[in-house]
Amino acid sequence: MPLTLAEQAAAVLQLELTPTQEAMFETYGRELAAWNGHTNLTAIIEPDDVRVRHFLDSLTVARAVKLTPGKRLIDVGTGAGFPGLPLAIVFPELHVTLLEATGKKIAFLDHIISTLGIANAVTLNARAEDAGHMPDQRATYDVVAARAVARLPSLLEYLLPLAKVGGFCVAMKGRTAAEESEDARRALTTLGGRLRQTVTIRLPGIDDPHHLVVVEKVAHTPTGFPRKPGIPTRKPI
Repeated sequence: MPLTLAEQAAAVLQLELTPTQEAMFETYGRELAAWNGHTNLTAIIEPDDVRVRHFLDSLTVARAVKLTPGKRLIDVGTGAGFPGLPLAIVFPELHVTLLEATGKKIAFLDHIISTLGIANAVTLNARAEDAGHMPDQRATYDVVAARAVARLPSLLEYLLPLAKVGGFCVAMKGRTAAEESEDARRALTTLGGRLRQTVTIRLPGIDDPHHLVVVEKVAHTPTGFPRKPGIPTRKPI
């Protein structure tokens, strides 16, 4: 039999899940499959794949940065809640904001938060380019995370404006992590970031290693960034 999520989290990430948390993930998986029938949330629907490629994958962020009680984390382009919601479940004293531009996905996230009774997560229906200029969002987060949103030179323009100086951005990447990090040198300098480290983790049953590119916010991001919607992707720094 496949290992449970709790067993995998303990073996791969040295994280201990309570029975209550594991039950929450089981409900999350069922609701994800049910909603996916009418709302395009994910191409990954098999329970074993969801467990590894969504839930366990999301929890790898805890290996890249310390998620101590009271810290604020924002998940940029969260989609169906990854990595933010699994982190909110396992770290109930972490304050999590789920940033998503698509209204149907926000509806799913609000449903999951309500169904599971997650008190430490909220949604924000906005584009990252707009959120980065909101006074209550800009430069306020200890951790800014994103998975599969854009290449790093563009992604940093979405992430760094939201991080406080001394905070960290975590970009979840695949085999192109080193190449993207090299290409992002100019963006890092311009936006006030510094490459801190790249953490590599192998997930069970997945051939390619999983890379977490960790960027420290070392200086204030200039007020002109992020640029207007669409520009960071079309014209990376």
